[in-house]
Amino acid sequence: MIEFSWPVRVYYEDTDTGGVVYHTNYLKFMERARTEWLRELGYEQDELKSRYDVIFAVRSVSIDYISPARFNDSLIVSVRVLEQGRASLVLEQAIKRKNESGVLCQGQVKVASLTASAFKPCPLPPNLNQLINSRL
Repeated sequence: MIEFSWPVRVYYEDTDTGGVVYHTNYLKFMERARTEWLRELGYEQDELKSRYDVIFAVRSVSIDYISPARFNDSLIVSVRVLEQGRASLVLEQAIKRKNESGVLCQGQVKVASLTASAFKPCPLPPNLNQLINSRL
């Protein structure tokens, strides 16, 4: 699949007292990029919930912190589908500084498709499933 990228700026609130991005904030940056990736595909999360009774929940995360991001850095967060199941996606995500090739942080995120009303696994909406599958 074509890699999707989203820019993120590191704010002071994202850092610890040393000016380094606090480890959990990388997960927030990745979450924002996944939301924007869905938006780029033409799907808003609130519309998925209201129209299809579908929400996405993170089932597992594996993350490697390689090099620190710092206050005021311009970052690029990428999203790429590694696997597509009937009711799940495995996404590869990486965070780099803008205009640099080295990866600061990378991870795999498994996302489950659930019914919003019962929090039970459910298939991805057919149109979204086809759209993702066509880009693999």
